[in-house]
Amino acid sequence: MQQTPLYNSYGRWLQQRFGERVHKISVHAGFTCPNRDGTMTTGGCTYCNIASFTPETTRPRHSIREQVVRGIEFVRSRYGVKKFIAYFQPYTNTYAEVADLERMYREALDHPEVIGLAVGTRPDCVNEEILQMLSRIARDYFVSLEYGIESIYDETLRLVNRGHDFACTVEAFQRSRNRGLHLGGHVIIGFPNEAEEQWLAMPEAINRLGLDAIKIHHLHVVRGTALARQFAEKPFYVFDFPSWVDMVIKFIERLDSSIIIERLYGEAPHDLLIAPHWNLSKAEILHAIDQEMRQRNTFQGRLAERDFIPTNDVAHRQFSAR
Repeated sequence: MQQTPLYNSYGRWLQQRFGERVHKISVHAGFTCPNRDGTMTTGGCTYCNIASFTPETTRPRHSIREQVVRGIEFVRSRYGVKKFIAYFQPYTNTYAEVADLERMYREALDHPEVIGLAVGTRPDCVNEEILQMLSRIARDYFVSLEYGIESIYDETLRLVNRGHDFACTVEAFQRSRNRGLHLGGHVIIGFPNEAEEQWLAMPEAINRLGLDAIKIHHLHVVRGTALARQFAEKPFYVFDFPSWVDMVIKFIERLDSSIIIERLYGEAPHDLLIAPHWNLSKAEILHAIDQEMRQRNTFQGRLAERDFIPTNDVAHRQFSAR
């Protein structure tokens, strides 16, 4: 017998939304970031090594069209999926002139099996002109705009060389609402200057942003980053697996049940990962989280505040968790 879902998972939401399984395919369009190219600063975020989350098939030596075709062929052969979302993933994917952005996005959409876009970016790199362009595309396609929130604490954002504060994130979500866009956010739990009570205060702030979906990552240390150098000089705590299961459950208990959860942990290639090493598959990680939630008789939103009204115009699909 199928068990009742305990959190609002992205895969299940996509299947409900489109009537069948849908997969993302990564696209590397050759962008950089304003905290890498000297516009604001250099070096990028201290935790970021772009190779740690960029598939080899999406290196920018291939055109966007070629990347889409290669990605679809690979995923279709492996999973038998027929619908795809082109995911502009590495670096800041709105960091260009609006005409150039629209050309790149529409090149990815120019494939009969691509039903939409997911665009990863920073809160300080989306202006009104870009939002209007994305809204036009969203009249005909699914468009997800994913902001890197990372932390709600300004001290952390400064320490990791993020280049903006949390007020910038709040403003970005406010400007992006009510435009037909699916709004996503990405958070990282485990920065060494933060404490557990700060991590558990984050969901309430996130609930008020009016987003549709969230990716929750544990902090991991990867080679080739400033964070790796800091870790080598003065090792700091990173989550072991049981501690992460405990933390992520406490986090999603406080997360409003309407918010779709895209990820419950972070990933990095084994040859780049310094810490932590869990040596577990995706299925094992998700199963352990699910089983511990059932053991605790808990579910997403059990401890969430209820005194706010989400304002985004994309319909939230509730899941049955009671």
